[in-house]
Amino acid sequence: MNEKPEILALFSQGLDSILAIKIIQEQGLRVQALKFITPFFGYEIKGQESKYCEKIKKNYAIDLEIIDLTNDYLKMLAAPEFGYGKNFNPCLDCKVMMLTRARIRAEALQVKAIVTGEVVGQRPFSQRRDTMRRIEKLSSTDGLLLRPLSAKLLMPTRAEEEGLIDREKLFDFSGRGRKPQMALADKLNITDYLTPAGGCLLTDPGFAKRVRTLYQHDFIPSASDLELLKFGRFYPLGKADEFIIVGRNRLDNQKLLKTATSDYFIIQLTERAGPVTVLKGTETQLPEAAEKLCLHSKAKELKAVKIKWQRDRENGEFTLKRPNPTGNQP
Repeated sequence: MNEKPEILALFSQGLDSILAIKIIQEQGLRVQALKFITPFFGYEIKGQESKYCEKIKKNYAIDLEIIDLTNDYLKMLAAPEFGYGKNFNPCLDCKVMMLTRARIRAEALQVKAIVTGEVVGQRPFSQRRDTMRRIEKLSSTDGLLLRPLSAKLLMPTRAEEEGLIDREKLFDFSGRGRKPQMALADKLNITDYLTPAGGCLLTDPGFAKRVRTLYQHDFIPSASDLELLKFGRFYPLGKADEFIIVGRNRLDNQKLLKTATSDYFIIQLTERAGPVTVLKGTETQLPEAAEKLCLHSKAKELKAVKIKWQRDRENGEFTLKRPNPTGNQP
C-alpha cells in the first residue's frame, strides 16, 4: 500500500520540474506529482494517462497524477483576467489556475508544500521575482509554494521554517542559463527529459491566430475544434463556430480522420486520391469546402468533380461544378 505523500509537485517532464522533485526526494520525502493537460499542452497523453504514469514511474521513480483542465481552461481563455501575452497565451491566468488546483489537491492530501521547477529570471515575465510573488498571492499559495532550484533567493516557506525541508540542501539558480541545471542532472544521473523548446501552443503565432479566430462573438470552441486546428490548412467561415480544414499530407489526413467527431463533415474526392477535408458548418457549405479540397488536389483543373461526404451516420455524394477551375493555390 502506498504511503501518504508529504509533498505535492508540478511536473512537466522538463528538466527543471524533474530536478525540483528529485531534490526533495533526496531529502527522504514522499512526493506526489501532478501533470496538468489542456489541448495546448500535454494533450498528446489524453486517453493514455495510465500508460504515461507507468512510464514516468519507471523512468524517474515519480508517482504521477494527471489532471485535465480543458473545460475550465477554455472558458478562461475567452476572457483571461490578466490578459494575453505576445500571442493568445494567458500565462498569468494559466499559472494561477494550475496552482489553485494544486492547492486544492494539497489541502485534500494534507501535504506541507507545493513544489515547482521555476527558476528566478528564467522567463522574462512569469518568472520575475515580483510576478512569482504575485502568483503566490493570487493562487493563495503563500508560504506553501516552494521552488527548490531558486529557494535560497526567495523567502523561506513554511516547510523550511518547520524543519521538514532542509533549506541548505536547496539551490540559488537564476537567469536563463541552463548550465547549473545540466550539471545537477549529471550528478543525479538524469538523462531522459524534454527539451526547453517545448511548451504551450498558444505561444506559437500561427496556431494562436487560428485559435483567436474561433474565440469571437462569445463562442467557446470545443476540445475537438482545437485539436483539428493543429493540422492542415485552416479556412475560417462567416461564423466563429464554422471553418474548413484541408489536410496537407498523409499524416494530416490521418489525424483529421481520427479527430473529427460526429459534429463535422468529412469530405473527400470520390474517384481519386486527395486530401481529407473537414467542415464544421452546415450542409449548404459543402460546395465551398469541396472547392477548397479541389484547389489542393489533382482535381484543381477539372470543371466537374465528384465529391463524397460523411457526418456521423449521414453520407452522400454530389458533383461539384467549377465554371472557372484554376491551378493556382490560394
